[in-house]
Amino acid sequence: MPNLKSAKRRMRSDAAKQARNRSVKTTLKTAERRLNDAIKDGNKDGNKETTQAALNAASSAFDKAAKLGVIHSAKADRKK
Repeated sequence: MPNLKSAKRRMRSDAAKQARNRSVKTTLKTAERRLNDAIKDGNKDGNKETTQAALNAASSAFDKAAKLGVIHSAKADRKK
C-alpha cells in the first residue's frame, strides 16, 4: 500500500483508467468478433449489407479506441 498522499491519489486514478480501458478493449473484441462472424455468414448468404455495417462499426470502434489512447493508432490501422 502506498504511504504518500500523492501515491494514494495516483493509485485511485490508475484504477479508474484501468476500468475504462478494460471496457473499451472489451468493446473492441466484441466488434471484431461480430465482423468475423458477419464475414463468415456473408459469404454463405451473400448478404453484404450486414457485413458492411459490421465493418463500419468495427472501424469506428478502433478509431475511437486509438483516439482515447487505449490502443496505438498503428494497431487500429492494422486491424481495420
